[in-house]
Amino acid sequence: MAIGPVQLVVLGFTRPDFHGEIIDELERLRQSDTVRVIDALAVYKDAAGEVEVEHLSNLSPGEAVEFGSKIGALIGLGIEGEEGAETGAAAGAEAAAEGVEVFSDEQAWDVLEEIPNDSAAALVLLEHHWAVPLRDAVVRAGGFRISDGFISPLDLVEIGLLSTEEARDLHALETTSAASR
Repeated sequence: MAIGPVQLVVLGFTRPDFHGEIIDELERLRQSDTVRVIDALAVYKDAAGEVEVEHLSNLSPGEAVEFGSKIGALIGLGIEGEEGAETGAAAGAEAAAEGVEVFSDEQAWDVLEEIPNDSAAALVLLEHHWAVPLRDAVVRAGGFRISDGFISPLDLVEIGLLSTEEARDLHALETTSAASR
C-alpha cells in the first residue's frame, strides 16, 4: 500500500445538524480510491457546554494494520535505527489491528477552547490516495513539495476563475462563524 500525501483539515460547525452526509461523502471518496480517512475526531459541544467526542476512520482492518506498521517502523527507525524499525513495525501493526486513532482526547480538549457552545468541530486526517501517482512522477522528475495550501475564493477573482459575487458567496460559506449566525 503506497501512502499518499496526508492533510489535516479542521472544520467548524455552527448549530450542528448532521444527517450522515459527510460520512457518506467520505465513504464515496474512499470507494473511488480518492481519499481515505486515517483518523477523524468529532467534538460536539451542546448549548450547556457538555462535550461528546467521537472517532472515525474508513481504513479497512488490513489497511489499518499496514498503516500502523509503517508508522511504527518510522518511529522505531528514528529511535533505534534499523532494529528499532522492525520492532516498531510489529508494535504499530498490532496496535492498529484494533483501529487507527491518531488524535487523542487531549487534542479534542484543545479544540474545545476554540468552539462556542451549541457547535462542533472536526479534525480529519485525510490521505490523498489520488495523488500517489502524481507525487511519484514529481519525485522521478527530481521535484519536491515546497508548499501547499487552500486558496481563498477571493484570491481566485484576481486570476479570473470566479466572479466577485461567486467568490463572496464561497468565502462566506467557508468562513461563517458561530458568532455571526
